[in-house]
Amino acid sequence: MKVLVTGGTSLLGGAVARRLSERGDETTVFQRRPSGLGVHEEFGDITDASAVARAMDGADAVVHLAARVGVVGSWADFELTNVEGTATVLSAARQAGVSRLVFVSSPSVAHAGESLVGAGAGPADPEGTSGHYARSKAMAERLALGESDDGLNVVAIRPHLVWGPGDTQLIGRIIDRARSGRLATIGSGAALIDTTYIDNAADALVAALDRADRLGGRALVISNGEPRPIGELVARIVTAAGLDETSLRVPVSVARFGGRMAERWWELRDRTDDPPMTEFLAEQLSTAHWFDQRETRRALDWSPAVSLDEGFARLRRWFEDQPS
Repeated sequence: MKVLVTGGTSLLGGAVARRLSERGDETTVFQRRPSGLGVHEEFGDITDASAVARAMDGADAVVHLAARVGVVGSWADFELTNVEGTATVLSAARQAGVSRLVFVSSPSVAHAGESLVGAGAGPADPEGTSGHYARSKAMAERLALGESDDGLNVVAIRPHLVWGPGDTQLIGRIIDRARSGRLATIGSGAALIDTTYIDNAADALVAALDRADRLGGRALVISNGEPRPIGELVARIVTAAGLDETSLRVPVSVARFGGRMAERWWELRDRTDDPPMTEFLAEQLSTAHWFDQRETRRALDWSPAVSLDEGFARLRRWFEDQPS
């Protein structure tokens, strides 16, 4: 196939583009700056209809990853990129005759605030989400799946907490805080959390692309299917980097209140960096979040090839190879 991947500079976007290219697909990545992936590149903003159409020309399939992430920014910023940008991609896909499209979503589009124990992929609910990112992604997912038909098969994949060597989001932030002495366990650290190693997430997206003609209109959550206590996960990330585990603990109520105050302060000061804590992050770090993967694995004919233990071993080797 000729495949367009939007958001090629992200950890997951780059991994998907490499997978497609290695197996022989003619792969194009679309983003605002060079990716260094060694595949054909088109540059532009996801909300620029002419740039998207140019990148989409001749494509058979699309993996749409480009999005505004994080907790900082106005609702207008998130809506423009995540909702209107997705609408632009869908329109261009129709005009280009694309037959299959994978929309990369998030489990947060269907859940907010409560513990998730063996949960499935519920319907995206913009009104029930927490924060601009989750709300905008929920709106975008509903828009994308609403466009699915026999001409354009759209499937939404919700990877849960993707991580791996080179990750600047989950891994990078944990390590930065550990090095500066600001890493703390929220609550007991016993809440079970599921995550997804980068190779497994990329394989699942490629599998979804290959099966989009049979999965059109569906949403699926993907993860390693190995829930672990959040305290254990953070400790293994920190020790993989050769750092000491944290002994700091913060009560959940204190973390949530502090996160709420930090969000307000950041908004008042119009800051663009991420605050050290948010109310949503405190909730995520203190409640269980893991998903039943049986339906996903049957639908995709996929299962994780890299276990969490192997993933942490690879992460340790990667850190050992980095300049001090």
